[in-house]
Amino acid sequence: MKTNLILSTMTVLTGLATSCGGDKPAEAADAPWIVDRFDDIKVIRYEVPRFEELPLDEKLLVYYLAEAAKCGRDILFDQNFKYNLAVRRTLECAYENYAGDRENPEWKALEKYLKKVWFANGIHHHYSNDKFVPEFSQPYFEAVIASIPAEKLGELAGLQGEVVRSIFDPAYAQTRLNQSAGVDMIAASANNYYGGELTQEEVEAYYTARTDANDPEPISYGLNSRLVKEADGTIREKVWKVGGLYSPAIEKIVYWLRKAESVAAEPQKSTIASLINYYETGDLREFDRYNVMWVKDTLSNVDFVNGFIENYGDPLGRKASWEANVNFLDKEACRRTQIISENAQWFEDNSPVDPRYKKKVVKGVSAKVITVAMLGGDCYPATPIGINLPNADWIRKEYGSKSVTIDNITYAYDQAAHGNGFLEEFMLRGEDRARIEQYGKLADDLHTDIHECLGHGSGQLAPGVKGSELRSYGSTLEEARADLFGLYYLGDPKLVELGLIPSLDVAKAQYAEYVMNGLMTQLARIELGKNVEESHMRNRKLIAEWCYEKGKEEKVIEWVKENGKTYIVVNDFEKLRELFGELLREMQRIKSEGDYEAGAAIVEQYAVKIDPELHAEVLERYRALGIEPYGGFVNPEYELIEQEGEIVDVKIVYPNDYTGQMLGYSKNYSFLPTLND
Repeated sequence: MKTNLILSTMTVLTGLATSCGGDKPAEAADAPWIVDRFDDIKVIRYEVPRFEELPLDEKLLVYYLAEAAKCGRDILFDQNFKYNLAVRRTLECAYENYAGDRENPEWKALEKYLKKVWFANGIHHHYSNDKFVPEFSQPYFEAVIASIPAEKLGELAGLQGEVVRSIFDPAYAQTRLNQSAGVDMIAASANNYYGGELTQEEVEAYYTARTDANDPEPISYGLNSRLVKEADGTIREKVWKVGGLYSPAIEKIVYWLRKAESVAAEPQKSTIASLINYYETGDLREFDRYNVMWVKDTLSNVDFVNGFIENYGDPLGRKASWEANVNFLDKEACRRTQIISENAQWFEDNSPVDPRYKKKVVKGVSAKVITVAMLGGDCYPATPIGINLPNADWIRKEYGSKSVTIDNITYAYDQAAHGNGFLEEFMLRGEDRARIEQYGKLADDLHTDIHECLGHGSGQLAPGVKGSELRSYGSTLEEARADLFGLYYLGDPKLVELGLIPSLDVAKAQYAEYVMNGLMTQLARIELGKNVEESHMRNRKLIAEWCYEKGKEEKVIEWVKENGKTYIVVNDFEKLRELFGELLREMQRIKSEGDYEAGAAIVEQYAVKIDPELHAEVLERYRALGIEPYGGFVNPEYELIEQEGEIVDVKIVYPNDYTGQMLGYSKNYSFLPTLND
């Protein structure tokens, strides 16, 4: 599971005091934090403090793992939509070879569209999942492509019919992910996880037949494959592995993982070897073995994620998108996560959930603050601010999990957001603004820490429940459960006792921020007239709307109109915490019992529908501020330094050219065919 990068609104949108440790790298000292802006997006650089202090073997490990993290980019494009690579490569070819007027407004619109495709890893918005609407005409686009020499287009020339349809036909591939109640979610979603006119009923039946209800270590069937129906009606899996689907990219990933293995120390050397074996065989049991080894390794300073991990992009929650990141410990910032980890049993024992669904013994809780050194796949350009893995419930129960908070990413967001006016515009009360300005960063970090370290790892399933019963609602409900765990405990005096917070004003800062975001400000990320579809956004809306309704009579949360503007305020922070606890108890019950009907009902009632009048107001106020609601990153670049044929150092530099990095990745790290069947 990941904590989405927009989970902490204040972290993203206000300039709050923070520290990522160490002095600013010399190469970045005078560079701007925001390197590009287009549409609803800002692109930010992030720094990697203390990389220079790593020993050479760890620098090399970072370098090799970073190369592996860049090699799977094409996989995600193809997973997101069948013709994404054809669209991207056509647009890139035009961008690099068009000899016409580049000041033409339609050309500028085409350039912006390409930047959006890069950012979203395809033609659908990275967050809303809706297909982009081009601001250039089809005749203009066709004229641009016709002007490109045939030898430059190559095989792309034969795919222009599909490219044009993908970009311009509003009825085709409307949304990458459709989880609306009452639709065939497979047929209605444009992602490329399923093929051959499969129906939702067929997919569910296929995997139900393969699930062993008595297996104490259930396999995550479907995680690393495309499921297709052949012309004769046969349904089969095309596994993503060496020699299988996506093999050219996976072979490159494996090449760099072997280089990483050569410089890694035990136990990490064996862990990397297991991951390589999984990529070579496609064996999901091997993936489980790798995850157990990975979660047990709490000694390695440099760590990584690489593989088919998160299932948010599949409406049925089975198929995993490819992602990668490379990181190392922020040792100075790890104090708070160490304290949380050491007290994990206390938090479990004292949670407000039904005792039947509490873990009697909490195992393997590992929480750290990290410095990310490279992002790839579904972590790039948009990236989470926290991660808790692995996702398999049985591994979490028996071996625990790793939770990380990515400090240098939140720091970069903060630096990029100085003076944007967001807080003054949307937070009505001065005392709330003052608390957020003083404690907002600490509150955000702690909420993320508890969400990832304890929230996802808390609780247990009832006997016979496997964890997949909640189906399309599972991701939303799981994120809500983890969020509620963090929110509830932020208001506990135990955090003051542990020295994690100076006072419960930290909780008040987070509560005011969270409710405002869930009920109001996150709506800026949704097109007017649309419902909420993304799991993290649904989670936040569910919590805020449920608490508003349950506390309405006592005015725990209140809507206020002032000077023609709408605000949301929290009047009773203690009562709000009680409501968080009540909802947490219900979220855990739903998960533990696999209560699909209750889960579906609570999501559909509180998390999906949007008041159109409020939505329009929020969008207008955002526009007036000139704030982009989404942000993502350019990666640093690493260079091997050699003397007399020996590698003696690894140098890090910080590019400020989003377009240049994207074109460079497409040139140097693009290994898949344009169509992958």
